[in-house]
Amino acid sequence: MRIRPGDPVGAAARREPAGRAKDASTASAASQASAPRDTASIMGVPESELTPNVQRALLTLMGEVDQMRRETESLRAKIRDLETLADRDVFLPVLNRRAFLREVSKALSLAERHDAPSALVYFDLNGFKQINDTHGHAAGDAALEKVAELLVAHVRETDAVGRLGGDEFGVVLTLTAASAAEHKAAELAQAIADTPILHEGEALRLGAAWGVRTLERGLAVETAMAEADKAMYARKIRAA
Repeated sequence: MRIRPGDPVGAAARREPAGRAKDASTASAASQASAPRDTASIMGVPESELTPNVQRALLTLMGEVDQMRRETESLRAKIRDLETLADRDVFLPVLNRRAFLREVSKALSLAERHDAPSALVYFDLNGFKQINDTHGHAAGDAALEKVAELLVAHVRETDAVGRLGGDEFGVVLTLTAASAAEHKAAELAQAIADTPILHEGEALRLGAAWGVRTLERGLAVETAMAEADKAMYARKIRAA
């Protein structure tokens, strides 16, 4: 049958291609909406919004910032190492006098804030000069190193050991009462006396005099050191 131009069926037939085009357009839009979008960004800005030159500049800047961060961490590690070296005795594995006095100050601050006393022990070696004079400085160095190792090995990690000069050592016994500090000081002195220093096949012996001063509220660092030293000297004279 021939369809005339004015026939309704013909009109419907003519409208059909437009409908198919609309459906195709809708499907295309849906396909685009469901397609994955490019989410890459530089410093939070989508790449699509940046020109190639800006992208290169930002990437270069990010690389430089990352390099500076690594260099900063490396410098901080070196500073920590230098601070540790600055606090250590030149020859022995203990604190130097300056760093040890800082530990005494910390213990006094703890006592001031919390009324929790610690104790300072002052050691002076007996027989060190004879070892130096008879066997030489190498033997004397070996004796000092052995004493330092003994003191460190026989105290807690919260305590502090330092060389005060020559053959004198100090120990801060954190949160330790006077009676317990006296007992610990005697124990450390006995360990020194009982441990031979081996040098060139010979066993050398040392002793130690000691004095204790409680680190309590209101005490100054210099006073604590002087009184511990005085107590040590008095014991040394009695033992002579």
